[in-house]
Amino acid sequence: MTTASPTSSETLLRLPGVLQRVPVSRATWWAGVKTGRFPQPVKLGPRTTCWRSADIDKLISDLAAK
Repeated sequence: MTTASPTSSETLLRLPGVLQRVPVSRATWWAGVKTGRFPQPVKLGPRTTCWRSADIDKLISDLAAK
């Protein structure tokens, strides 16, 4: 039995992984999520929040295009 590994667009990132790719503070990140500047998270449980890697990639490319 083989298991397909998820592609980068299917990968979920926890906040430390997001902040490695988008160099802002935690407070700035959460403020941006609240205002809609940054992507909305995916809640996996009551204490587990992730972001789709594809959403972060799109954010980076949009910011680079400005």
